[in-house]
Amino acid sequence: MKAIAPGKLILTGEHAVVYDKPAIAMAIDRSAQSVILPSDAADEFLFELQDLSQSESFTLRALRELKNRLAKNYRLFLEGKLGIREVLYKPVELFQFAFITILDGLHLKVANGVKIQLHSNIPIGCGMGSSAATVLSVLRGVGHYFRVEFRPEWYQAYSLEAENLQHGHASGVDTYISLNGGCARFQKGEAQKLPLPRMPMHLVHTGVPETTTGECVSRVREKFGDSHIWDDFEAVANAMEKALASNQLEDIQSCIRENNRLLADIGVVPGRVREFISEVENTGAAAKICGAGAVGGDKGGIVMVCSEQAPKQLCDKYGYNIVSVRGEPLGARIV
Repeated sequence: MKAIAPGKLILTGEHAVVYDKPAIAMAIDRSAQSVILPSDAADEFLFELQDLSQSESFTLRALRELKNRLAKNYRLFLEGKLGIREVLYKPVELFQFAFITILDGLHLKVANGVKIQLHSNIPIGCGMGSSAATVLSVLRGVGHYFRVEFRPEWYQAYSLEAENLQHGHASGVDTYISLNGGCARFQKGEAQKLPLPRMPMHLVHTGVPETTTGECVSRVREKFGDSHIWDDFEAVANAMEKALASNQLEDIQSCIRENNRLLADIGVVPGRVREFISEVENTGAAAKICGAGAVGGDKGGIVMVCSEQAPKQLCDKYGYNIVSVRGEPLGARIV
């Protein structure tokens, strides 16, 4: 059984979406996949992270103990007694948690063990929804393997529960886009479908941030949790929706520039990335980070450049790689 789920790109509204302001996001043609196979042992549940060359096996009892430990760690995080990076000990635990959560949540009876092979071509830790896509591919694959009726609301709830362990207070936008595909305006947990954008996009990889999404969200909350700056983010999202509908490139670029300025104001655009974006703007194009960014170091994850021509010379100057990408109309599915 093989399931895939796409990554995502936030066009506008990152961080603001956590404060009930709108974000516009789209699925992209990069995905995570899970292959579910029978295990040789009756009570062995093997997880293989092929991209990280990690492999671990657990019994159901051990998985439930892991689930309880992670749930306790998350409560300690909510109480301010633990940092978000301390909730999970290692990446594979996120997917083990998702697996045991759907088994217990749907009261599935397991007669034999299974092997779960995970692979992704979504850049990790760069704001492209890698963890949500991988979690959803596991949930979708396991549900189909055990012949469970597909109800999107179940998968969304289980995925969001897992996402919180990594991001602290997940907005749900990663989960929604990966589950449903396409493009949507997302606000207060509700989504409104939009047409996939037709603007020319180039994704520039500035390097994996030294700080996690959860750490960025927590730091921004400390400084700007009660700020009126989120109203400015909302105004940009509203303007972006209109610009995308009319496919007016200059209006779209204007919104991207303003969004970038606001992200710099809340301190999530590293200095070197700001310099790169400034040089992009000097060519008449527009650019912004497309994830949580970073509150430390000089790497900001993925930067979206909106221009007819790819900024290859600038990328060579800064040592950045350009990632090709297209919109993806389909969400998590069995293939």
